[in-house]
Amino acid sequence: MDYIKGMTWGWVGVRGTWMNEEAKQSMETMKHHLAVNWTAVAFQGLQETAQSTEIEFNQGSTVSDDEVYWAIEEAKNLGLNVCLKPVVNCKDGTWRAHINFFDLDVPCEPKWSDWFRSYEAFILHYAKIAELTNCEMFCIGCEMVQTDRREAEWRELIKKVRAVYSGLITYNCDKYQEGQVKWWDAVDIISSSGYYPIDSWDEQIPRIKAIVEQAGKPFFFMEAGCPSRTGSAMVPNDWNLNKGQVNMEEQDRYFKVMFNKLANEQWCRGFMLWDWPAKLYDKKDAESNDDYCIYGKKAEKTIKAFYLSK
Repeated sequence: MDYIKGMTWGWVGVRGTWMNEEAKQSMETMKHHLAVNWTAVAFQGLQETAQSTEIEFNQGSTVSDDEVYWAIEEAKNLGLNVCLKPVVNCKDGTWRAHINFFDLDVPCEPKWSDWFRSYEAFILHYAKIAELTNCEMFCIGCEMVQTDRREAEWRELIKKVRAVYSGLITYNCDKYQEGQVKWWDAVDIISSSGYYPIDSWDEQIPRIKAIVEQAGKPFFFMEAGCPSRTGSAMVPNDWNLNKGQVNMEEQDRYFKVMFNKLANEQWCRGFMLWDWPAKLYDKKDAESNDDYCIYGKKAEKTIKAFYLSK
């Protein structure tokens, strides 16, 4: 597999924000400023709470199908490979990793069978779009920690996805969960969220490497990044960290350390970094922006240099 030099684009996928000149300029800027060869077109479907069993998509605030088609076409016009990445979130703000039900279906309680029925409809809808638009990769789920143990349901879902989509299939497990997924053999590529503390790579690399080699599958980090805030390098997954001040150097150092540690690890086939919005802030405002996006920040040049070297 060619090295994935990627960036996630468009999150969270708010209806009305994609199919316009601002979004077009955003994607073009991403391509040229970072030298990417891949993008993950990422957006959300929504359920009310972590114990709800109905997922809403292609309605409300979620980007329309027309916007999804548009984003894929724009990316392909730029020469980018595309991973289509529909993600389920909870309206009440609960992290999707906590979506969970009783292991056995119990009368009068929310049921796994009902949730997977709705999740299947959500995923298959976009798998069909991925096929129609020749997306090179399709991500069937992201950081669904409590669902990972439902092996039979995931295998059945993957079988149904393969019936409508002929490209590469991946699942984006959460950090530290690479060894907990028991159905890696059913996907084509293993991927995980690489939000590891900056000083923990020497511990994490051999652990993940052993899992990947045992599975015998290609691997890449489907998400990785760090906000530009003091303290974020130690908790890069914490997008709500509010104690830190804006710190471009800390974000840049995070990427430099991560790239240095993984550059020569042949089992790691790249990154789909997090993230690049459909509407960019003004470049002059980069110095006051403390989020993950690296537009106009020191890390932008670090990422481009690394990608050009691969």
